[in-house]
Amino acid sequence: MKLTHGGRPGTRGEGTSSRMIKRVGFVAALAVGAIVMTGCDARDVMRFGWPEGVTPQAKLMGDLWTWSVIAALVMGIIVWALIFWTITFHRAKKNQDDVFPRQTAYNVPLELTYTAIPFVIIAVLFYFTVVVQNRVEAKTDNPSVVVDVTAFQWNWKFGYREVALADGERYNGFERNGSPFDLQVPQYREHEGEKVEILGPAGGRDDDIRNYLKFNQVETVGSSSEIPVLVLPTGKRIEFEIASADVIHSFWVPEFLFKRDVLPFPKQNHSDSRFQIDSIDRAGAFVGRCAEMCGTYHSMMNFEVRAVSPEKFDSYIQYRRDNPSATNAQALQDICEVPQSVTTVPFDTRRATKGDTPKDLGDANNTSLPNCTVGANR
Repeated sequence: MKLTHGGRPGTRGEGTSSRMIKRVGFVAALAVGAIVMTGCDARDVMRFGWPEGVTPQAKLMGDLWTWSVIAALVMGIIVWALIFWTITFHRAKKNQDDVFPRQTAYNVPLELTYTAIPFVIIAVLFYFTVVVQNRVEAKTDNPSVVVDVTAFQWNWKFGYREVALADGERYNGFERNGSPFDLQVPQYREHEGEKVEILGPAGGRDDDIRNYLKFNQVETVGSSSEIPVLVLPTGKRIEFEIASADVIHSFWVPEFLFKRDVLPFPKQNHSDSRFQIDSIDRAGAFVGRCAEMCGTYHSMMNFEVRAVSPEKFDSYIQYRRDNPSATNAQALQDICEVPQSVTTVPFDTRRATKGDTPKDLGDANNTSLPNCTVGANR
C-alpha cells in the first residue's frame, strides 16, 4: 500500500533527524566563527572574560578559573549532546503516540554512576580551590614593602610603613601621631541660630576606638580633584594592611584577580586585614576600585597602582623622604613617570562638564616620560 506522501516508512523521521543534526552543526559553526572573528588570540579566549593577571597569585587564580570553566563546558556539552540525542533519535514515532517508551528506572549501576560523577567533580574542584586559596592567603615574614591602605568615603589613603631599600636599609615610615578622624571632613547643621557639628564615624566616640588606623610619614591621599597613585616596585613581595575609617569598602585591582573587603574595626569583625602578593610581574598602570557599595560616590572611588622598576621605586621613596612637602605628582615626575593617573579620572561633581573630561589619558603599559633622567632636578 502506497503512503500518502509517496515515500517509504521512516523517511519522515530520518529527514527530521538529518535536519536537526544540520541545525546543531550550523549553530556550532556560528559559535566558532564568532570567536574567530572577534580577533581574540587563544590566551584571551581561554581567560573567559577575566583580565590578564600580573601577579603569581593572579595567574594561579586565572588557571583555576580557566580549568573550572573548561570542566563546566565539557559537562555542559555532554548534557546537551544527551538532550539532543534524546529529542532527535527517541522521538515518538508517527502513529505510535500511545506507545509507552522503554523505561530505565531502577537501573542501579546507572544511578550509582550519575551519583558518583558529580561527587568526583566536586572533590577535584574543592582540592584545587583549597590549594590555590592557601597559596593566595600565604604570608611570609619581612616582605620588601608594607603598605597601609585606608579607605574612607569616598577615596583612599596609602602610606609606606616599611620598605627594604637596595642598599640594605629598611625604611620605617610609621607615624604614631595623628587622629584617626583626620580623614573626615567635619559637617555642621544649624540649630537655634548656631552651627552644631554633626557627630562623625562611630557616633563621635573617642578616637582611641579606631587606633587600628595607621599613619605614615610618606602618604598619598586622594581627593575629589586627584586620583591617588600608589607607587609599587616590580619583582618584590608586597604586603597590604587594609582598614576603613568609616563604612565597609573593598580593595580591588582587576589585574590582581583578587579583592578584599576593607572593614572598620577588623579585630572586632574577626577579619584578616593583611594580605601579600609575591610580586608585580611587569611595569605599568593598573586601575583600582572600591568593589563594595559604600555610599553616594562609591562608583567614583578609584585609585591607580603604578608599578615601576625597583630602582625607580627606591628613588621615589628617597625623594618623598627628602621632600616631605612635595606632592605625589612631583615625586612621580622626579622618577620620570607620568605625574597623574592614566587609567581613570576624578569625578567631576559639576552638573555640566562641557565635554572637557579627557579621553586619552596615556598609555597604561608605558608610563615613563620620554627624554627624562631619574633625579635630574634634585
